[in-house]
Amino acid sequence: MTLLRLKDLRALTDEELTRRIGEIENDLLRERGVAAMGGAPPSPGRMRKLRTNVARALTVESERRIQAARARPAKP
Repeated sequence: MTLLRLKDLRALTDEELTRRIGEIENDLLRERGVAAMGGAPPSPGRMRKLRTNVARALTVESERRIQAARARPAKP
Protein backbone atom coordinates (compact mmCIF):
# COMPACT_ATOMS: atom_id res chain seq x y z
CA MET A 1 0.00 0.00 0.00
CA THR A 2 1.41 3.32 -1.00
CA LEU A 3 1.01 6.59 0.75
CA LEU A 4 -2.31 8.15 -0.16
CA ARG A 5 -2.22 11.80 -1.10
CA LEU A 6 -4.96 14.19 -0.04
CA LYS A 7 -5.50 15.15 -3.67
CA ASP A 8 -6.20 11.52 -4.53
CA LEU A 9 -8.48 11.02 -1.53
CA ARG A 10 -10.51 14.12 -2.32
CA ALA A 11 -11.03 12.83 -5.87
CA LEU A 12 -12.80 9.70 -4.55
CA THR A 13 -16.56 9.49 -4.13
CA ASP A 14 -18.03 9.01 -0.65
CA GLU A 15 -18.60 5.29 -1.24
CA GLU A 16 -15.09 4.75 -2.58
CA LEU A 17 -13.62 6.66 0.35
CA THR A 18 -15.55 4.57 2.87
CA ARG A 19 -14.47 1.38 1.09
CA ARG A 20 -10.85 2.53 1.03
CA ILE A 21 -10.92 3.29 4.78
CA GLY A 22 -12.24 -0.22 5.44
CA GLU A 23 -9.51 -1.80 3.32
CA ILE A 24 -6.75 0.14 5.04
CA GLU A 25 -8.11 -0.62 8.51
CA ASN A 26 -8.30 -4.31 7.58
CA ASP A 27 -4.64 -4.26 6.46
CA LEU A 28 -3.69 -2.52 9.70
CA LEU A 29 -5.56 -5.13 11.71
CA ARG A 30 -3.63 -7.91 9.98
CA GLU A 31 -0.29 -6.16 10.61
CA ARG A 32 -1.16 -5.71 14.28
CA GLY A 33 -2.09 -9.40 14.48
CA VAL A 34 1.29 -10.42 13.09
CA ALA A 35 3.05 -8.14 15.58
CA ALA A 36 0.94 -9.47 18.49
CA MET A 37 1.79 -13.06 17.58
CA GLY A 38 5.45 -12.22 17.91
CA GLY A 39 6.20 -12.35 14.22
CA ALA A 40 8.35 -9.79 12.56
CA PRO A 41 6.38 -7.73 10.07
CA PRO A 42 7.84 -7.77 6.55
CA SER A 43 8.03 -3.99 6.58
CA PRO A 44 8.35 -2.35 10.00
CA GLY A 45 7.26 1.07 8.75
CA ARG A 46 4.11 -0.28 7.15
CA MET A 47 2.01 0.07 10.31
CA ARG A 48 2.88 3.75 10.57
CA LYS A 49 2.01 4.30 6.89
CA LEU A 50 -1.30 2.52 7.35
CA ARG A 51 -2.18 4.60 10.41
CA THR A 52 -1.30 7.77 8.51
CA ASN A 53 -3.44 6.69 5.56
CA VAL A 54 -6.41 6.00 7.82
CA ALA A 55 -6.04 9.39 9.50
CA ARG A 56 -5.88 11.19 6.16
CA ALA A 57 -8.92 9.39 4.82
CA LEU A 58 -10.91 10.05 7.98
CA THR A 59 -9.93 13.72 7.80
CA VAL A 60 -11.31 14.00 4.26
CA GLU A 61 -14.48 12.20 5.33
CA SER A 62 -14.89 14.57 8.27
CA GLU A 63 -14.33 17.62 6.05
CA ARG A 64 -17.08 16.41 3.73
CA ARG A 65 -19.51 15.94 6.63
CA ILE A 66 -18.77 19.45 7.90
CA GLN A 67 -19.28 20.95 4.43
CA ALA A 68 -22.56 19.09 4.03
CA ALA A 69 -23.76 20.36 7.42
CA ARG A 70 -22.87 23.94 6.50
CA ALA A 71 -24.58 23.63 3.13
CA ARG A 72 -27.89 22.72 4.72
CA PRO A 73 -30.05 25.74 5.49
CA ALA A 74 -30.50 26.51 9.16
CA LYS A 75 -33.91 25.80 10.64
CA PRO A 76 -35.76 28.93 11.76
